[in-house]
Amino acid sequence: MGKYINPFTDWGFKRLFGQEFSKPLLISFLNDLLVDELHVKDLTFRDKELLPPTKDQRGIICDVYCETDTGDRFIVEMQNRWQPNFLDRSICYACRSILDQVDKGRAEREDAYKFLPVYTICFMNYMPHTDEVSKFRTDIVLADKDTKAQVSNKLRFIYLALPLFEKKAEECVTDFEKWIYVLKHMEALSRMPFTAQKEIFKQLEDYADSHRLTKKEWEAYENSLWVVRDNMACMAAAEREAREKGHAEGHAEGHAKGMKQGRAEGRAEGRAEEKKAIAKQFLAMGLTVEQVAQGSGLSIEEVKGLQ
Repeated sequence: MGKYINPFTDWGFKRLFGQEFSKPLLISFLNDLLVDELHVKDLTFRDKELLPPTKDQRGIICDVYCETDTGDRFIVEMQNRWQPNFLDRSICYACRSILDQVDKGRAEREDAYKFLPVYTICFMNYMPHTDEVSKFRTDIVLADKDTKAQVSNKLRFIYLALPLFEKKAEECVTDFEKWIYVLKHMEALSRMPFTAQKEIFKQLEDYADSHRLTKKEWEAYENSLWVVRDNMACMAAAEREAREKGHAEGHAEGHAKGMKQGRAEGRAEGRAEEKKAIAKQFLAMGLTVEQVAQGSGLSIEEVKGLQ
């Protein structure tokens, strides 16, 4: 059992960012995420389920859904593995939050379609596909295509691809970078960094300390942890199968076309690096060396060398 909980389990994420007692953590994180843009003084958690307009449609569940003291709405979501159309889904969440504000019964009024900004923040705790995002932080606003000038502040999307954040503790300069470093590495930390530099990290240390959990809390956390590990194992198996299939198809095609040896070596090197990147993700999630080896295709010795 690690000293700190895994913040990317459903229970761990809600404990740190979705509870009344830990509300200062979310306020601090949002202010550091949007420094010099807005300052949240207080927030209220809203019903996490946005009811669909018709009974035959599926409800949309947001991980954390809150409204600030100025009325701005925030959807903070954590995603541990790739899903088709994930970015589209996040847009859908935001649109539901907008519709929730519209006074549909008074369409004739001038202010019937006046609504406050909706911010959607997505933690992507997996390596994004090439058609999603290509850097750690991607900010999306409504802007003019030619001038790039923002035309409305009503919709904002921020995608945080954690595997693409590679800074070490001593390289983190801003408070936001410190937040990301701590969240990404929390389960593997033996002590909480930055507590002397930022007071809120002392509070984070208290709430994330696994040894302070009650028996009931620990059972809930452990169940949530097993869900994450099962999902990671399934994802690893699917990725391994896809790699093997791609390798077989590539080999056949290469044989048919007389592929050059240098290109084959380049692909082999790329596959090796891909395996290492996947293994590092699994280690960060808290999987055992044996599980990481099985899921990534590396040997146990190679996995140990990455620790």
